[in-house]
Amino acid sequence: MANSLKIVSGGQTGADRAALDWAIAHQVPHGGWCPRGRKAEDGVINPRYNLTETPSDEYSQRTEWNVRDSDGTVIFSIAQKLFAGTLLTAQLAQKYQKPCIHICKELTHINPVSELLLFILNYKIVTLNVAETRASDEPDVYQFVKITFEEAIFYKKNNYNHVLRYKMKIK
Repeated sequence: MANSLKIVSGGQTGADRAALDWAIAHQVPHGGWCPRGRKAEDGVINPRYNLTETPSDEYSQRTEWNVRDSDGTVIFSIAQKLFAGTLLTAQLAQKYQKPCIHICKELTHINPVSELLLFILNYKIVTLNVAETRASDEPDVYQFVKITFEEAIFYKKNNYNHVLRYKMKIK
């Protein structure tokens, strides 16, 4: 996973930052679009994140450009209900005919790591857009995303054996 994947996001608090922090910690290429002025709900996005500003300071433009420029999008959430920004992300994925998956912590019968890795493998994702609601809406989403990516590295190091067994069971 880490050898061939690039993580992109808009740099918002929550899952966006968790994915970017994970990428930096594991020397995985990262980037993406953020609003003009590096705007986020907690102020200016730290320059340590390799993000490019859009011409607009509207969140919707960075959302659209990250969906457009990626191979697929994963939407992380704690609750099943999606908020306005994540609904827009899903609609834009449909508009650009890009695969999109919603990984929700509340759906405990689903293994989030297997879901993420199967999505990446099945759609041959090289550039993965990570989206979600902001941390003020779901404070636990940062940790959920970070743990999911950390466990995904473990599966990759073990040649996806667990994931491939899981895939065979669900077919």
